[in-house]
Amino acid sequence: MRTLYAFFILLALFSCKKEKIANKQSNDEQPPLIEFVNPFIGTGGHGHTYPGATMPFGMMQLSPDTRLDGWDGCSGYHYSDEYIYGFSHTHLSGTGVSDYGDILLMPTNQISFNNGADGKKGYKAHFSHENEIAQPGFYKVHLDSTNIDVELTVSKRSGIHKYLFPSKEHQVVILDLAHRDEVLEANIEKVSNTEIVGYRFSKAWAKDQRLFFAMETSHPFDAILQSPKEDGSENGMRSALTFKNPNNEPVYIKIGISAVDIEGAKQNLKQEIGTKSFELVKKEAQEVWEKQLNKIVIETKNQDDKNNFYTALYHTMLAPNLYQDIDGRYRGMDLKIHQTKGFEYYTVFSLWDTYRATHPLYTIIEQDKTNDFINTFLAKYDEGGIMPIWDLSGNYTGCMIGYHAVPVIADAYLKGINNYDAEKAFKAMKHSAMQDKLGLKDYKNIGFIPVENESESVSKTLEYAYDDWTIAKMADALGKNEDAKAFYNRAQYYKNVFDPETQFMRGRFRNTWFTPFDPYEVNFNYTEANSWQYSFYVPQDISGFMKLLGGKHQLEQQLDHLFTAENKTSGAHQVDITGLIGQYAHGNEPSHHMAYLYNFVNKPYKTQEKVHEILKTMYKNEPDGISGNEDCGQMSAWYVFSSIGFYPVTPGSNTYIIGSPLMEKATINLENGKQFSMIAEGVSEENKYIASATLNGKPLHQSFITHQSIIEGGTLHFKMTNTLSKWATKDSEIPETSISQEKYPFVPSPFIEKGAIAFKGQTEVHLNSTEQNNPIYYSLNHQDFKEYTEPFKITENTILNVYAQKDKIKSPVLETSFYKIDPNLSLKLNTKYENRYSGGGPNALIDGVFGTADFRSGTWQGYLDTNLDVVLDLGIQKPINNIQINFLEDQRSWIFLPKKVVFYGSNDGKTFEEISLHEFEKPVNNENVTVSSVKSKKTNKKYRFIKVYAETLGNLPKWHLGFQHQGKSWIFTDEITVH
Repeated sequence: MRTLYAFFILLALFSCKKEKIANKQSNDEQPPLIEFVNPFIGTGGHGHTYPGATMPFGMMQLSPDTRLDGWDGCSGYHYSDEYIYGFSHTHLSGTGVSDYGDILLMPTNQISFNNGADGKKGYKAHFSHENEIAQPGFYKVHLDSTNIDVELTVSKRSGIHKYLFPSKEHQVVILDLAHRDEVLEANIEKVSNTEIVGYRFSKAWAKDQRLFFAMETSHPFDAILQSPKEDGSENGMRSALTFKNPNNEPVYIKIGISAVDIEGAKQNLKQEIGTKSFELVKKEAQEVWEKQLNKIVIETKNQDDKNNFYTALYHTMLAPNLYQDIDGRYRGMDLKIHQTKGFEYYTVFSLWDTYRATHPLYTIIEQDKTNDFINTFLAKYDEGGIMPIWDLSGNYTGCMIGYHAVPVIADAYLKGINNYDAEKAFKAMKHSAMQDKLGLKDYKNIGFIPVENESESVSKTLEYAYDDWTIAKMADALGKNEDAKAFYNRAQYYKNVFDPETQFMRGRFRNTWFTPFDPYEVNFNYTEANSWQYSFYVPQDISGFMKLLGGKHQLEQQLDHLFTAENKTSGAHQVDITGLIGQYAHGNEPSHHMAYLYNFVNKPYKTQEKVHEILKTMYKNEPDGISGNEDCGQMSAWYVFSSIGFYPVTPGSNTYIIGSPLMEKATINLENGKQFSMIAEGVSEENKYIASATLNGKPLHQSFITHQSIIEGGTLHFKMTNTLSKWATKDSEIPETSISQEKYPFVPSPFIEKGAIAFKGQTEVHLNSTEQNNPIYYSLNHQDFKEYTEPFKITENTILNVYAQKDKIKSPVLETSFYKIDPNLSLKLNTKYENRYSGGGPNALIDGVFGTADFRSGTWQGYLDTNLDVVLDLGIQKPINNIQINFLEDQRSWIFLPKKVVFYGSNDGKTFEEISLHEFEKPVNNENVTVSSVKSKKTNKKYRFIKVYAETLGNLPKWHLGFQHQGKSWIFTDEITVH
């Protein structure tokens, strides 16, 4: 066993004790790269990372649990916490939803099955960061409450706990299978006085996660199984192990896990760890990590930059996670057992995040694993019927948008990574794009997703269009010309959500632009963002996007405005929108390519300024060192790429856009044995601009490099300066992505520029198109089409059909129903609805449009913590037989039925008498989405004015997740009808 030398490394703004990992080096020997990894980065703030021991892309993540629930408890650990509940074996890195935390072990000095979260005495223990160590593959902490030292290390599917108790007496370890998520089924079985096996099936983000385990202990124990509750609900879920250790030696617990069965867990443990010592397993784990980190070797005098870099590189290797046993068996998306053939099977693909930079990074430094990932996608396609969007432990989570396994495959294939069935891959890619769910039916048929039919319609339209471009690129490479043509056409659907007047990407509601419009507003038209943060998302056709805006100058102005706009948002509070520079939000992925767009408008020095600013302000060598959720490697991949000088703005293009290198030198050690180096001569805090560049000794005037240049090896040499440079500012020197209009002509669909869909008397209709030179044709009530030349008036209920045409190319025909409101009716709202849930405006409750089960469809009118108080003027006295109003209930979205609904009648509009009262029962927890119609009692009286009053529930119930955030409930209401 080698000697370890302890030392302290002082980290910026906080201290973290670290152990030396290798023998003391001589003065000319470089320290191991693992010494520069600080696993505590991202464990504070909203980074959602964990500090525990794991292997690169490993199945086991053995880490402390300090937080049981809540958004900032997604990884199970938060740096601000003071108590540890135990050490569980699975954790997620940087996600925005909680799961995992399986099989908790906690050493303690008394038998207690209460974790102490309720404030009562339990097995949780206080700890201090002063007595906590985290390194790749190793974690150590001292538990103050019990004076126990804990050390953890791992192999791929197995791990070892090392406990040093203060005395030989009262040595207890709690095994808790009820920790964190809802348990569907669990069991603990004592095999001998040193062996335990069991399983835990749970429900959280993954609705049916299954995990088996096998444990071996260094010392014999007596086990006490927790007594079940009266209903037997916790039988077999917790056990207390009391150890017999007369010499007070360290207690070791070895554990293997498997998603297949107990035998798989046993074999994983036996073959990976077996009789190995704790120190040997730790040594092997850290040697693997050292090899991994040596894939990119950097040189810099700035210690924090070096820590940030290697921690970021480390974070890119925490997911996806291996999800097969050592014998190749795994649990597939059908939850059945399968056997791999020639590849390793993985889970935890946060693809909406990672397709942007993490997977492109893998195409450089993890080409073999990229093949494994793609073979995994295809296996999941076979097992579950579709490639994953966000999969977790054999479950489709239904989370996030797009079909981003598609660009991962296309990007890899176009870069020559193809150790899989390419024809099958293309078939699976097309299959993902040809679904009817998640707005795809409208997207395919009319070229965009209407607001009223699908939530997050703008973001989905934009991201589908990019994904389709990558299908077209792969079709080109495979010689599939008809497929290429179809998908290059779909790749231009982004034009259908571009509003030429505001210059923003906007939702189309019944073929009008969704109003009221505020680009700062976070609403249901965008995914974790607002219009600012999605209006630059056209990486596949930046030239076409510039043309819509009016040219390069207009794009540059929009980018300038983006970075200098007020750094506040309106509308819904979106926790993911962090790291704001103006409206650029580095803490969330849709913004990640934006700083590099200046290269496309001949202003690379502006890219250099912004990239440098982001690198230096959004990443810190501190627990709160990541500006948003780490997101399974994406935040870190951005840093890895940008700090060495370039970034993949458009995966699938085989180009990387040059930014501003932060490191003096970076060398990529490629899997083909070659090296690619980046040298930034004279780089410093002031010298962030590129004065000139060479590639393999030849002048490089272009502000981009190709993937092939990297893979072939060589040297990219920058000379840095502190003044603005003209380097790479000519038209011939800038990057470009474009879709040829000659080969793939496209006609955007026209829209209703002016005209009320629900109107009184008459409405004047103005039509327009993104490309204003294209003739527009319209038809009223299915009569013959005629060319639109001037606005026209509609005076009755009418069906309008429109399309645009250029040469022989026609846009899809769009149909809109106009509804004439009874001219005698008028509506007075005594309380104010939220703008982002206007339902179509002040007349939404009498416009003849009924809301669907999706609150984000744009047809509901929403009131936050506000009573509904509305008066309907019928114009004349009428006999009233029935009044009806609809309400939506979607508790997961904080939308509840009101406490009560009261209908009133009046003839003077001042004095109202009650017609009827309807009281709803106290809400109980349920996940169903329902629409409830409330009807008044019959009355034979005549009234001119009808008042509807609905009392809000107010504070969310105690059992609701939002209660701990002091959340308020919503009322969502729709159409009032009177008969």
